[in-house]
Amino acid sequence: MTCFHLDDFLAGWIGGASSVIVGHPLDTVKTRLQAGKGYKNTLHCIVTIYKKETVTGFFKGLSFPLVSITLYNSMVFGFFSNSQRLINKLRDGEGRQSTSMLDVTVASMTTGLVSVSVGAPVDLVKIRLQMQTQSVLAENLTFAGNGSIPLRSVGLQVQPVYRGPLHCISSVLQTEGMQGLYRGAGAMVLRDVPGYALYFIPYTLFSSWLNPNGNSSPHPCCIWLAGGLAGAISWVTATPADVVKSRMQADAMHDRKYKGIVHCIIQSYKTEGLHVFFRGAIVNAIRGFPMSATMFLGYELSLKFFRSL
Repeated sequence: MTCFHLDDFLAGWIGGASSVIVGHPLDTVKTRLQAGKGYKNTLHCIVTIYKKETVTGFFKGLSFPLVSITLYNSMVFGFFSNSQRLINKLRDGEGRQSTSMLDVTVASMTTGLVSVSVGAPVDLVKIRLQMQTQSVLAENLTFAGNGSIPLRSVGLQVQPVYRGPLHCISSVLQTEGMQGLYRGAGAMVLRDVPGYALYFIPYTLFSSWLNPNGNSSPHPCCIWLAGGLAGAISWVTATPADVVKSRMQADAMHDRKYKGIVHCIIQSYKTEGLHVFFRGAIVNAIRGFPMSATMFLGYELSLKFFRSL
């Protein structure tokens, strides 16, 4: 029997599509808080986006993640499940199905490392599109002869830099090269390697606690609750690295401020203090629960359906 299962990738794709739709509005808020300027807190950010851009502002850049992040989640869940089975097979042989926390840890951290190859460009394009209307677009544009008056202060409209996902990709490739699409990838590794360990391990633990009879299929409510708790834990603990990643990926839109990860951390700390690394943590917790709950529920139910055929 082969340890490779294609249905894990298909189920991950379905779960990913569901989670993107649920989580994108708060993901936009999170990105603006972490990489933008002028927001006092989460509520102020939400109100400001709604006043200036209406409800559509929360769904800015949705089309790209709906296609790309579903593919990304398909790879994450497919790779994790198949690598976990491979580890089990190498350790116990073909016939046994035991899974240890060490197996889950190794599989999840490896998944986090591999996922950056797809996730870094996806996140960069998503963040650039989400930041389109941020004041950073006008910050460096001033009237000739008077460098102290930004255009936004006199009510002039600044045209969006990118017309859409494909234009964003082509623009980045033209101006920054292939490495531009992977800007912030190092910070993403720091976020996702431990982040996925703190995603799949809590889910495995919560699932076993909520479903002590491991031979039966867990109830959808148990899957939903375990997935939601795992997502909230993972996203909150990943917030500091997520802040650095978001800032580096949004940075190249205009004059580059950060030379690298360490420089970004030092500059952010000097200008805004230690609390800046926890900016968006509340949004991450609130967003992480329903998004991950939907992800795991869609994945598990789809997997059950495919394997019943």
